[in-house]
Amino acid sequence: MHVVPLPALADNYIWLLHDDNGDAIVVDPGEAAPVETALRARQLKLCAILLTHHHNDHIGGAEALRETYDVPVYAPDDARIAIATHRLQDGDSVVLAQPFARFQVMAVPGHTLSHIVYAGAGVLLCGDTLFSLGCGRLFEGTPAQMLSSLQRIASLPGDLLVCCGHEYTAANGRFAQSVEPDNLALQRRVDEVARLRAQQQPSVPAPLSSELACNPFLRVDSDSVIDWCNRHGAANDPVARFAALRSAKDTFRA
Repeated sequence: MHVVPLPALADNYIWLLHDDNGDAIVVDPGEAAPVETALRARQLKLCAILLTHHHNDHIGGAEALRETYDVPVYAPDDARIAIATHRLQDGDSVVLAQPFARFQVMAVPGHTLSHIVYAGAGVLLCGDTLFSLGCGRLFEGTPAQMLSSLQRIASLPGDLLVCCGHEYTAANGRFAQSVEPDNLALQRRVDEVARLRAQQQPSVPAPLSSELACNPFLRVDSDSVIDWCNRHGAANDPVARFAALRSAKDTFRA
């Protein structure tokens, strides 16, 4: 499976997955035009649309694409996503014949209450739950819900490629370094991101194993993150540590 991030809107990524036969899936199309351009340029046939959550910058182009291509739309079971043809719950599977792919569906409340991720075909399609070196804001869920969601993601195979919804990695890296300044894996990742962005290249996808080594929101039980939390008055339990990290990131400027 070929994995192509399509820049959209201000800083979104729409994910285009396709095989060597020209069959394609599109994930979280916030607008239709970048998808249509990529399909024409690569001579691909759109076979399915996958949606992770209801925010318009992730679904805004789905209706126009479905009108043109008449393909199934897989989405969380959320009435706010009216375009859905297949509504998904935690533990469901999405099996596609063209391109051949099987995805495990996981409910990951936090950013929104109905957010889901798709894991399979070598990728983790995680919307706005997990970002490279960061995680999504809590618009609807609680810190406990989001931490539980991230812990479920952390249990997935480390070779999955994290395909997230936004190009936030450089800013996330600055915050992560303020938490773990001595994390050498994090420093290497920050340097890599700087090189990629200087070349106007996407910073993602990145392996989940890299996130486990570098992303403080997946590392609330590591000694260095615990030390940071203790210095910032967080109670000594994982949910409180996660909440302290998320609150600090919300106001971080560097």
